[in-house]
Amino acid sequence: MDALLFGYVDSPIGLIEIGCSETGVAALNFVDSLRRPVSVSPCLTAANEQIAAYFAGKLRTFDLPLDLRGTEFQRRVWAQLRTVAYGQTATYLEIALALENPQAVRAVGAANGQNPLAIVVPCHRILGSGGKLIGYGGGLWRKEWLLRHEGALLV
Repeated sequence: MDALLFGYVDSPIGLIEIGCSETGVAALNFVDSLRRPVSVSPCLTAANEQIAAYFAGKLRTFDLPLDLRGTEFQRRVWAQLRTVAYGQTATYLEIALALENPQAVRAVGAANGQNPLAIVVPCHRILGSGGKLIGYGGGLWRKEWLLRHEGALLV
């Protein structure tokens, strides 16, 4: 596993730390302050530009090389999350059904919670049954903000 280079981008919902490997973006998290030395790389530049464009309302789909590190099941869940379009939502059950494993709702929730690429792998678009806002590592207020930013209908 190669080392990550880190950069930061300010957003309307807080500071975002981006980690890139030689392969692609491997981490994107909300942080309170700069935690690591800031690096420069083509991957970090592209990620920074796309995150800024997303928050400016000019980007709906990310086109970044990704370095998703997780179990096979987690990577399958994260791939399914990426099929939930901008402005749309799905439930944990719908993701489990799409994976042809309706018994895996809790496992889908756990994988969603381990998503290393907030916003880019849109775990914020996944809701509990009945459209409830539940389970977002960045805080439910950020999840709600992101969904409203995308124009997703909230119950």
